[in-house]
Amino acid sequence: MRIAAAISRAGETAPHIAEAELEDPRAGEMRVRIVATGICHTDLHAQDGRLTPLPIVLGHEGAGVVEALGDGISDFAVGDHVVLSGSSCGTCPSCAASRPSYCDTAMPRIFGGGRMDRSVALSSGGEPIHSHFFGQSSFASHAIVPERTAVKVPADLPLASLAPLGCGIITGAGTVLETLAIRPGQTLAVFGTGGVGLAAIMAARLAGAARIVAVDLSDERLKLARDLGATDLLRGDQADLAAAIRAITGRGVDASINTTNAPAVFDAAMDCLAMRGTAAFVSAPYGEWAPRMFPMLSGGRSLKGVLGGDAAPRSFIPMLAEYWRQGRFPFDRLLTFYPFADIDRAFADARAGRVIKPVLLMEGQAA
Repeated sequence: MRIAAAISRAGETAPHIAEAELEDPRAGEMRVRIVATGICHTDLHAQDGRLTPLPIVLGHEGAGVVEALGDGISDFAVGDHVVLSGSSCGTCPSCAASRPSYCDTAMPRIFGGGRMDRSVALSSGGEPIHSHFFGQSSFASHAIVPERTAVKVPADLPLASLAPLGCGIITGAGTVLETLAIRPGQTLAVFGTGGVGLAAIMAARLAGAARIVAVDLSDERLKLARDLGATDLLRGDQADLAAAIRAITGRGVDASINTTNAPAVFDAAMDCLAMRGTAAFVSAPYGEWAPRMFPMLSGGRSLKGVLGGDAAPRSFIPMLAEYWRQGRFPFDRLLTFYPFADIDRAFADARAGRVIKPVLLMEGQAA
């Protein structure tokens, strides 16, 4: 079928919308009419030629309505409302343990630019276009997705608002609730108050953390962090940041989360830990960085990399949606909506940090 898709090409700063041809779903796949798609920093990196082959249709925080089913689909029906998350095999040890972000074949499924057999679902003007980014390529009016990429959500909830749950929000909240398993009375420092960091702060409040330290260079974002649950605010350019965090609790924090790429912040995220504390990293540093081993060994401290918040999307996303319904997880305060036609403006605002979580609305959709 003919669809509208935002195609990313080499040398361009944002995708451009064009008419494209979308294949019918194959066995184990569904066609989803996209209602909204969040923009994540991973999309920005991929647009710049890192991570995945070009040309491609990006987008990996999609939400929409199931329109057609390929052979073998048993858990979904036409008309179901779904949030799209990452792709996984469903059979490897990580998938069996409900940790699909660590699927043995996650990297080719997410960044390979097509199905596992290297076929693509998209073309434009006779040119093959890479597809299946994170199993979805949802910067488009429609997407072909593997069954495991979709998560059914209640039809009475607004799909446009739920879209970002598929990556950024699940990463921040999952890192707190799954990776670190923060318990009532514990303490946490969050470096970077973008979408992932603010989701972590909201989740830490849900978990009953006693002190939640938010660190950022933006006073405006720090104010929002306080509204969403942070108990203490520090600017990231403060001298001896780790010492300032340790002073808040008198012993350091039980855990930290670093959402930035700055090597100095990676040091601070380790140095602010109390004995036996854990530093969770959801991003990689720009340039060379290595942890100092003696403070880790002498204090029993841990360093942990995290993908997708260690969460199982099919159980975790509906849980977050229910918390939102109850007013306990107001992630909608992070969202700024753009018409799909304004994807270039949304990308520019995301790069400049003018918004926290841009969300594209497909034609005819309202926030």
